[in-house]
Amino acid sequence: MVWERQRDILGKKVVDALQKNWFAAEYVATKEEAKQRALEILSEYKTVGVGGSITVMQLGILDELQKQGKEVFNHTLPGLSPEEKVEAGRRQLLCDCFITSTNAVTLDGKLINVDKTGNRVAAMIFGPKKVLVVAGVNKITKDVEAALERIEMHAGPMNCMRLKLPTPCTQTGLCMDCNSERRICNVTTIMRKKPSQTDISIIIVGEELGY
Repeated sequence: MVWERQRDILGKKVVDALQKNWFAAEYVATKEEAKQRALEILSEYKTVGVGGSITVMQLGILDELQKQGKEVFNHTLPGLSPEEKVEAGRRQLLCDCFITSTNAVTLDGKLINVDKTGNRVAAMIFGPKKVLVVAGVNKITKDVEAALERIEMHAGPMNCMRLKLPTPCTQTGLCMDCNSERRICNVTTIMRKKPSQTDISIIIVGEELGY
């Protein structure tokens, strides 16, 4: 009960801050509520781009979108050639709606992300008609400094381990700012306010989702 109380307080506080930063933001208590809300938002769009996101996979909406006849651009599908992955990433930039998560969201309503290629953050900033961001309360941080620390200490190494990449962080458990060609932390973005030409909705979920 104490944790549920805290997550509700933090989630609603972040939503209020995001709204003050011009984002359309809302809080839901559970993953199932987030799934239903995401499907509602996505229902009016024909093409959907998917950023590389454990959170989106945990929502379990991709099969549902395909059953609805939507064209889904997902560069993380197994079996894609390098060329097909790049093409999927390019098509995400011009899709009707792009859905992803964020590496961190601060208490004052900023989104912080670190990318390998930059296709995810590029699509979040400009291109798609609509951007939908879903984030669990585990991604809430006090400020930008704490957000970057979270990425270096947790999100980055966890994703490298998941992808089985031969980077130093898979051995040390934290970012080493390495020179590996396989590193996934090449591009860092801080979204302080909603980009002026991009319609962004954010769902904060009162459960732990993704890394």
